[in-house]
Amino acid sequence: MKLVVYLLVFILVFVISGSLFVRLAPTDARRWHQPVEATESQDLTGGAIRVFEAEPDALARIDAAARALPRTDVIAGSVDDRRVTYRTRSKWIGFPDFTTVEYVDGQIRMFARLRFGRSDLGVNGKRLERLRAVAERG
Repeated sequence: MKLVVYLLVFILVFVISGSLFVRLAPTDARRWHQPVEATESQDLTGGAIRVFEAEPDALARIDAAARALPRTDVIAGSVDDRRVTYRTRSKWIGFPDFTTVEYVDGQIRMFARLRFGRSDLGVNGKRLERLRAVAERG
């Protein structure tokens, strides 16, 4: 019985420590706020890329929509810089995903990716599709 209690305490401490690390780990904006090099849309294991033709004002619409997303904040850039990077945290544990949106050569290029883990279960691709719909409404 004692062993079971120790095991449960160990698991609880491990889960709490992991959650705190995910929530409190510092964000290096220079690492995440990089140009989107991709020129084609694709789905990745830990993220997604969307590239599409757009007018320059589409970036401002995407920025407003991204800032309105729950648990999302800007970590670097601005619409005037033509590149903005956002951090969106998951609801329960607070896993951070990073999304960079930029306007280059008549295209919106968006790259959303996770920081921890291997799979994002498609949430980054879905987020990009919502942002793309806002951009195309014009």
